[in-house]
Amino acid sequence: MEFKNSFLSRLFGSREQAEDVPEETEAGGPLPVQPPEEDQPQEQPRHRLNLPPEHSLRKLWALYTEQTGWYYEPELVLEGPSDPPMPDREGSAELLRLQMFVNSSANERINRILAQQKQTEEEQTSLPDLDAQVTVFLSRDCMTAWLLVYPPVGEGRELEREDLDHALTQQLVRFGVDKTLLDVLPQDPERYFRLISVAKGVEPEHGRDGRVVDMFPRIQERKLTVDENNRVDYADLNFIHNVEQGGVICRVFPPADGIPGRTVQDQEIPARNGKPASVPQGRNTKLSEDGRALVAAITGHVEFSGRSFQVKPVLDIPGNVDFSVGNINFLGDVCIHGDVCSGFSVRAMGTITVNGVVEACSLEAGRDLVVSRGVQGDGQAVLRAQRSIFAKYLENCCVYARVSLETECIINCDVYCDGGVTVCSGHRSIIGGKIHAAHEVDAGSVGSRVGNRTDIVLGGRPCDEFDYDLLSKEIVDMEEEMERTERQPDSPSKISRISKLRMQLLVSRGKLESIEKDREQKTTELQDPGIRRMKCDTVFPGTVLTIGTVAHHFYDKLSPCSATLVDNEIQLI
Repeated sequence: MEFKNSFLSRLFGSREQAEDVPEETEAGGPLPVQPPEEDQPQEQPRHRLNLPPEHSLRKLWALYTEQTGWYYEPELVLEGPSDPPMPDREGSAELLRLQMFVNSSANERINRILAQQKQTEEEQTSLPDLDAQVTVFLSRDCMTAWLLVYPPVGEGRELEREDLDHALTQQLVRFGVDKTLLDVLPQDPERYFRLISVAKGVEPEHGRDGRVVDMFPRIQERKLTVDENNRVDYADLNFIHNVEQGGVICRVFPPADGIPGRTVQDQEIPARNGKPASVPQGRNTKLSEDGRALVAAITGHVEFSGRSFQVKPVLDIPGNVDFSVGNINFLGDVCIHGDVCSGFSVRAMGTITVNGVVEACSLEAGRDLVVSRGVQGDGQAVLRAQRSIFAKYLENCCVYARVSLETECIINCDVYCDGGVTVCSGHRSIIGGKIHAAHEVDAGSVGSRVGNRTDIVLGGRPCDEFDYDLLSKEIVDMEEEMERTERQPDSPSKISRISKLRMQLLVSRGKLESIEKDREQKTTELQDPGIRRMKCDTVFPGTVLTIGTVAHHFYDKLSPCSATLVDNEIQLI
């Protein structure tokens, strides 16, 4: 094909200037990456390499256009029409590598043209003959291979399938190759000056970690459900989660192994295997033989301790606590289906649940205390719980709850609670007695129409004060008994009794000193007392509200009432 010397000079400069292609023009700083056109953003791939007019590839394109009338613009785009866009950081890094690759291959192509033209210096009216050239560009991670084909020059040979296979073989690309594309590419009218994705690797699939599916709740919801008649079923709080020996507590699903990936050069990419699940195995639990389940080693009550499930033994009393059963001291949970009769005591490290009535007795729970039908204490019952107390009603008893107290009615009771006292279902009444609460008392009515004195005391740490007063009284009683015993005639029983009293006094005094130190420390740490409020629908005359050191006597009925301490003064809203 005839080629005019003026066109070569216009593209490549004079003979002296064309000895080599200037590096600063072709391999300079990063070329700008232009975003897709705004009118068709969904059709334009994101990462495109745009070349300036003086770039070597542009000159080759102009040369081929002059030869053949080629009208397809160069298009160097990393993403194909059906490929998702690369992340910006990854795409920008690959564009920089692609720019260096295009600079090198295009410069080399032009230098070959100029070198052959120099050898045929006397025949400058025609182009040298160069076959079509296939170049292969690999991504940094070798997960994608692209083809960039340069067209023939002069009378050179057009692209053939063998050229494609040879170029891929030289770059060791042999996995994930689109052979259908290779078959049709030699006849594609747009085969030259385009970046064509020809091979894709397979990403590794990392294994799934093992997991645990709980069959019992880890957090116990202590919400009382009120029915349409404003009544609470205290027998249905679901505090006890029973499990038989061998019962499933958790399902354990093993981890899955990962599936390795492969690069386009058929190199394996290792995959991470899943990690085994951390099984929350605690006391009285064990793994099943196949390791697929955490099961109970004994029959009992399932509880989550913060890190693991454990099964606590449950002492089940089918009837009343009376002379047929006696006093109860148990390390786990106790469930009593009948009543607790007068004169008996029940102590448990866990939760105590009573489905019947509590009479003039003593109940002490290391966790929660639930009394489904209420307490008739006759002025002698003492109820203690290191967490919360839930009862149908409370009458003539002493109540101690570290966290909260919820009931339908309180009549003539001494209540000590480090949290809040809630009387918001059923009768919703507090009548008589004295309520000591650290934060809040919420009730329907406080006091009575006949003017019974009802004391509400807010603030401080009522349970600590109760422990201190109770222990102080016990020490005084033991000291008095010690004096009486010492006045008795000498005898072996006197010596044994005095020795026992001295030991009890030593222990009680140690406890009292510990409580005093703890109270001093908590008083120092307690800067903000938090919420201190009495809220009710009605307050009757005879009610005395004390918040901190400020007292307020109610001489008239007030509905509704919300009382708080503001600027050392009780304000009623």
